[in-house]
Amino acid sequence: MTKIKGDSRCLLLGVTGGIASGKSTVSKMLSELGSPLIDFDLIARQVVEPGTPGLAKIVDYFGRQVLAEDGSLDRRKLSDIVFGDMEKRKKLESFTHPSIYEEFFKQADEIAAEGSAAIIQVAVPLLIELNLQHLFDKILVVHVPADVQVERLAARDGITQEAAANILKAQLPIDEKLQFADFVIDNTKDLAYTRNQVEDVWESICKEAR
Repeated sequence: MTKIKGDSRCLLLGVTGGIASGKSTVSKMLSELGSPLIDFDLIARQVVEPGTPGLAKIVDYFGRQVLAEDGSLDRRKLSDIVFGDMEKRKKLESFTHPSIYEEFFKQADEIAAEGSAAIIQVAVPLLIELNLQHLFDKILVVHVPADVQVERLAARDGITQEAAANILKAQLPIDEKLQFADFVIDNTKDLAYTRNQVEDVWESICKEAR
């Protein structure tokens, strides 16, 4: 893996936050401002597609019960199995994380080599939980209070607020992530309010990247 942080060709911005905090909305705004996106969620799906070594390892360990009828990974079934079981979750991470990091560095290298972007944003939902701060020049946290997270997650996924609250317990509390942030976006109001903050952050980062 190639170390990208501190590369004079670009600045790596880690974008994170809690579940249902609006990270995708902020990433889209940053993309519109000219920051190419590397999405860890997307990469995580790619490295377990049918035919990949990642999926083969998962099936070998967890069994074919984690597969959908078409042979693809049933992420909901797998999530149910590893949720609350630290040992199984760590095993899953050992199957997928090396490939995820390899693809991340590959994409960052390619974008940096093009020389067309001074700032690369990398969306990593569990950036703090996985202790990946060292990979990035700057970290941006998208923040909403925990009670807002619960409401949004329940509405988004069609689940009860109790179920949503239980899902949140598996992540580091969103307020604790703020101590790692170089920039914070308050995503509690309308899109215009969020966009104004994103534009201010973008201006600040651009000054540092020059």
